[in-house]
Amino acid sequence: MKQLTIAMLHPGEMGAATGAGLVARGHRVLWASADRSAATRKRSEDAGLEDAETLARAVQAADIVFSVCPPHAALDQARAVAACGFGGIYVDANAVSPETTRAVGRVVEAAGASYVDAGIIGPPPLPGASVRLYLCGNKAANIAALFEGCIMQAIVIEGAVGAASALKVCFAAWNKGATALLAGIRALAEQEGVSAALLAEWSISLPEIPKRSEVVTVSARKAWRWIAEMEEIAASFEAAGLPSGFHLAAADIYRRLEGFKDTAKPPSLRAVTAALSRKA
Repeated sequence: MKQLTIAMLHPGEMGAATGAGLVARGHRVLWASADRSAATRKRSEDAGLEDAETLARAVQAADIVFSVCPPHAALDQARAVAACGFGGIYVDANAVSPETTRAVGRVVEAAGASYVDAGIIGPPPLPGASVRLYLCGNKAANIAALFEGCIMQAIVIEGAVGAASALKVCFAAWNKGATALLAGIRALAEQEGVSAALLAEWSISLPEIPKRSEVVTVSARKAWRWIAEMEEIAASFEAAGLPSGFHLAAADIYRRLEGFKDTAKPPSLRAVTAALSRKA
C-alpha cells in the first residue's frame, strides 16, 4: 500500500497507540499540538506522530482524518474539520450513538468528505492487546486495509452508517454499564454494613462477580470520559423505544467518580464507594 497521510485527532491513549500502529505500517500520521497538554505531546512524540501544530495544517495535508476524542466533542470536532474544507475520508471512531454518528457524517459529507462510521472495542492497541475496529460506510474497506498486520483488527460490517456505532453502543451498554451497576452495589453494601456477607454469597452463587465488582478501581481514572458515553447509550435506547434510565444512572455513577481523573494510581475500592455514596 502506498504511504498515506493521516491526521489523528486527538491522540489520547487510544489515538496515540492507533497512530503508532499506522506509523509502523509506513504511513505518515499527523496531529495538532495547539491547545493540547504536555502529556498529549509526549504520547504523540513517543508514538512517532508528526506535529502539524494546528488543526488546519493537519487536515489540509491529510488523506484521512481519524477522530478519536471524548464522545461529547465528536460533533464539534467534525464541524471544525469540515470548516477546513476537508475532502478526504473522515473516520469517526468515537463512542457515540447511531444518531450522533449520522449527524457527524452529514456534517463532513456536506463539506465534501467521505464518511466512515467506526467503533473500537478493546483497550489501546499495544502488544498483547485484543482490540477490534468495526467499520461501515462506502469507504470502510479502504480504512480496513490500513490496519492489515496491525494489532488492531479492522472488521467491515454490513449495514448503513450507524451500524458500527450501534455495535459499540451495545457492547459498552453491558461492559461499562455493568461496571457502574456493580460499583453502585458495592457502595450500597458498604453503607448498609453487609459487604462481607455479600462477597461471601457471591463467592458461592456468582463466583466471578467479586473480582468483576472491583474493576471500577482501575476504570475510575477514565470515568470522566464515560459520562457522555453512557448518555449516548441512553439516547440510543430512547431512540429505539427502550427504557433509557439505567444508563442515565450509570452516567451519574461515573460523574461521581470524575474527580479521579489523572490520579497517579487507581483509587482504592473504599475511596470509590465513598465518592459514590456522597449526597447528590
